[in-house]
Order: sequence, then structure tokens, then C-alpha cells
Amino acid sequence: MELKDKVIVITGGGRGLGRSMALELAGQGAKIALADLNAEDLDVTVGLCMEKGVEARGYIANVADEASVEKLFNDVVADFGTLHGLVNNAGITRDGLFIKVKDGKVVKKMTLDQWNLVMDVNLTGTFLCGREAAIKMIETGSQGCIINISSVSRSGNMGQTNYTATKAGAQAMAVTWAKELARYGVRAASIAPGYIGTEMVLSMKPEALEKIAAGIPAKRLGTPEEIAKTVTFIFQNDYINGRCIEVDGALRI
Repeated sequence: MELKDKVIVITGGGRGLGRSMALELAGQGAKIALADLNAEDLDVTVGLCMEKGVEARGYIANVADEASVEKLFNDVVADFGTLHGLVNNAGITRDGLFIKVKDGKVVKKMTLDQWNLVMDVNLTGTFLCGREAAIKMIETGSQGCIINISSVSRSGNMGQTNYTATKAGAQAMAVTWAKELARYGVRAASIAPGYIGTEMVLSMKPEALEKIAAGIPAKRLGTPEEIAKTVTFIFQNDYINGRCIEVDGALRI
């Protein structure tokens, strides 16, 4: 897919990986529709995209709410006239051990709230946005692509029962959508980042960052720009469908 003048939605687009993706795609000439809950972050990213000479708009949307997601995609198509791509990037963590045991007694457990919050955003949100994006692509007759952001943690990671379940699901949904939507000219794929140097990660204590980097064969964190370039690669290569691209410096949890 040639990205110039294509309309791409990025959820969680206000900052972090979403902002890097937006700037990368804007640099390729794409029109950017950013969805987030933080209006200030959206305004900053929209402005940065427009500086690259492309049309960009921000939308306040809760990906875990069906009505909000439906409105988001209705508004995007009303504003831009069509839709060609979606990056399901919005996500949260609520880490904690499945159960914590001390002296043979269970002293703490992952709560249902911890489970449900992550499920609602990372899994239900991905499902809702993917569904509505596919509907709009088919209705507008657009050749398009949906990219789900999974994680190297999808294979299982201590302290992340909830998060790993959602990221495994995000990958699996992309495979399913690829098989179901190919007949309509719509592709789906996923990206599994390792440890990436976003603002949130870089705010950790230096000694913690050093320990993380030491465990990665590449001996460094990835950059948001490296994930963004992978997004561009998938959009531009029309024969990538149903696959997960791992971008993790050879880390395999």
C-alpha cells in the first residue's frame, strides 16, 4: 500500500509509541487520525504531524466503550471520506503476581479489577476498533490493513497474567482477521515489541534500566522509531498478512 494520502487511525496516539508511529506515517504522506483520552497529548501530536505537511486530526475516544469506538470511526470517515489503516496501539498494564505466598500462606492475589481493566482496554478495545475499522474499509471499498500491537510478553511473563493474555489475544485476532478479511482486500498483522525506550520506560531508575538492557542480546532497549518503521513496513508490503513481526533485539521471554 502506497501511504501517501492514505487515512490511518492510531489508537493511543497522543504520546509514546503512538506519537512515533504518527510522525513516521505522516512523514510518508499519510493522513493521520489519532485517538486518545488525553486532549493535550492529542493536540501536541496533531500539531507535529501537521508540521510535516499532512492532514491530521485528534479524537477523544475510549477504546473499551463500544459507543465511543463506533463514534470514532464514524467521525473519521465523515472527516476524511475513507479509511485505509488502523494501528491498535492503545494499551495499559496493571502488573502483579497471580498469587503471592509468604511462609506458606497466600498474602496477595491478582484482583479481578486488575484483570478486567487490562482486558477491557487491551483486548476488548482491540476487538472493537478492529471490527469498526474493517466495517469502514469494506463500506468505503478501501484496500486496507489493521495492525495489532502485541508484545514479546505474549508467550508468558512473570507478574503479567492479565497483560500476557491480552497480548496473546491481540496476535491471535490478527491471524483470524487476516483469514476472514482477505477476500475484501483487508489485511491484518501484528507487531511484538520487546523492551522499548518510551517515556514511561525511561522514567525507571537507571539501575533497573541497566538490568533490563543487560538481559537483551542486543544490550540495549529498542526505540519507538524502530517500532514505527515496522508499522510502515507492514502497511507498505501487501503480501504481509496474518503474521507477527517480533522487534525485540533477540529477546525471547
